[in-house]
Amino acid sequence: MQIQSPSNLATTYGIRLQSPITRQAVPANGTAPASTADSVSISGAARQALAAEAAASSKAGDADGAVEARLAEIRARGAVNRSQEDQAFLFANDPRLAAIAAQQKSPDQLTADELDYMQKATGLVNTMANLSPAEKALYDKAVASCNTQAAAGIGQIALVRMMGHSAGGAGGSSYDPLSTPITAANIENYFSHSIVDPSGASRTRFQALIEYLQTTPAA
Repeated sequence: MQIQSPSNLATTYGIRLQSPITRQAVPANGTAPASTADSVSISGAARQALAAEAAASSKAGDADGAVEARLAEIRARGAVNRSQEDQAFLFANDPRLAAIAAQQKSPDQLTADELDYMQKATGLVNTMANLSPAEKALYDKAVASCNTQAAAGIGQIALVRMMGHSAGGAGGSSYDPLSTPITAANIENYFSHSIVDPSGASRTRFQALIEYLQTTPAA
């Protein structure tokens, strides 16, 4: 295949190509167009307005940077080393954390992602990070159905997984909490034996979760 040059194309189609360098439009009144080299004057007031806008933008950027630096410093300290002033600054300047707090919900009414974010932002033990997306969906489903006990049972499993890859199950057995899925059988045989709670509250939550799983389609 041969590609024609612009001059060949012009000859073929009977047209004339005009170079943009030599082409120049002339107004009907005959006045020559303004040269691109002509200077453009800016009034003193306009200069001052532009300078003020640039200064304000720079100042706002510096302020945002200072806030982010302070937030990063507070988060790095961990919950134990934070003062009340640190916590107040955190809730006032972290938009998502402030939005979660503004809902005025108890922890058992928050979604899994909201709890996950709050745990990370406030320096609490991040148990919710141990749940898979499907398990978080199951948690949210339990919260939405007002089954706070079942949701708390899932939260307990998230806590058990903080132990790592080894925990105690029924009859002195051991298992890997991180790779063991949340099922009624696994709660009965493994997870429920990993928490020692003389009050019986943990067992009540696990039992509520077992019953919830038996009557709820898998996520």
